[in-house]
Amino acid sequence: MSYAEDVRSHVNAHYIKPARSRGNSEVEIRSGDVHKALGYRNRYPLVCSVLGSQIFENTCKVRRVTVEGPLNGASTLFRFRVLA
Repeated sequence: MSYAEDVRSHVNAHYIKPARSRGNSEVEIRSGDVHKALGYRNRYPLVCSVLGSQIFENTCKVRRVTVEGPLNGASTLFRFRVLA
């Protein structure tokens, strides 16, 4: 499994699916939290790139609403609308 697939799988399992099952319409994901959970070192650009990709949105059935913070940093905050 590639790093990108690892990020998508982790975020889907730990953020998107739980939000969907709770009936939340939106979910926030901080890149540093994902980075730390996966045990990465210096891979913030990778995590941000995956979360900002159309592949992620299509795979996890979400739509990006906003991105706040630095372009590729630990505190970059992604907000997604959870689709049915």
